Amino acid sequence: MATVSRPGPEVERQLLEVESRRIRALIDGDVEALDRLFDERLVHVHAPGLTQRKEQLLEHVALRRAYLEITRGELDIRVVGDTAVLTGPMRNRLRTAEGGERTVEGVVTQVLYRDDDGEWHYLSFQMTPRGEQAWPALPSEAETSGVRS
Repeated sequence: MATVSRPGPEVERQLLEVESRRIRALIDGDVEALDRLFDERLVHVHAPGLTQRKEQLLEHVALRRAYLEITRGELDIRVVGDTAVLTGPMRNRLRTAEGGERTVEGVVTQVLYRDDDGEWHYLSFQMTPRGEQAWPALPSEAETSGVRS
């Protein structure tokens, strides 16, 4: 059975670096950099539910140049072998088709894998926009690992 664990310091550094490169490439409209980061089988689900494959996403980035600023919060990183799952908050400041701006905030889950050359690639991305909280949040790992009375 596979073991799910927190990454060691070097793997965490690599994953945060690749996420920084993805963010920079989206803002810069650097389709070549994104092409190297995204697996051919990428599935990218935008906040409103638009689902794109790699080719569609690269075209979207090149034509729209929508990303003005992307801010990430603290990431929960879990690793299973050469696969990593990153989950955490994100805020995108975007250029609208009409030339204005809008902000989208939500929680993102990303799945990456490490290839035979040690490079990390995105396989899946999904952003869920923040909305009304119908249920309370699950307790954090720190809260659930302590002794309970």
